[in-house]
Amino acid sequence: MTQRLHLVFGGELVDPAHNVFRNVDDIHIVGIFPDYASAYDAWKAEAHRTVDNAHMRYFIAHLHRLRDEAVEASPTEELGE
Repeated sequence: MTQRLHLVFGGELVDPAHNVFRNVDDIHIVGIFPDYASAYDAWKAEAHRTVDNAHMRYFIAHLHRLRDEAVEASPTEELGE
């Protein structure tokens, strides 16, 4: 069975019209979730918790889309070797 991991994260933006974080060191990592439904629930909870701050945004990143699981990778692939 293929696992489709999702990352939920967010933080304060410089301008609500653009997705540029005010301080990358302050990004809130909510967690990694095994499916979209649980990631969505976590995203929704954080979005509701911070609804009074127009500059706060939370996102769902589809980690499973970052690589082709059918292609085997070497342990040092990310190092460029």
